[in-house]
Amino acid sequence: MSERPNGDKPLDPAAARVVARVRRLMLISGVTTLVAIAAVVGVIGYRIYRLGGRAAPPDPADVTALLPKDARIISTAVSQGRIAVTIEAGGAVEIRTFDLATLRPTGRLRFATEP
Repeated sequence: MSERPNGDKPLDPAAARVVARVRRLMLISGVTTLVAIAAVVGVIGYRIYRLGGRAAPPDPADVTALLPKDARIISTAVSQGRIAVTIEAGGAVEIRTFDLATLRPTGRLRFATEP
């Protein structure tokens, strides 16, 4: 058998198969690790992108919405990221909407009768 240029003797066929198998397993584990890291970075990026610069929502237990005196809630509804609350206060009906993620007020619609 001839020697390699660096002075090492060539491996016998059984040892060469073992070395090839180890290299293949290392390649598979390296690719799997890269895919896992890419998945974690992707999820973090998606959550940051989806948040859109908004602050984290407040703790719902700490949010208090002030209603006019003697007002009563008639109904509530949730749709498309909003909470709608129908209120009757002083004989007039009003709908207040709140952002579902932040619980901040987003709008108010008042109803009044014509004179």
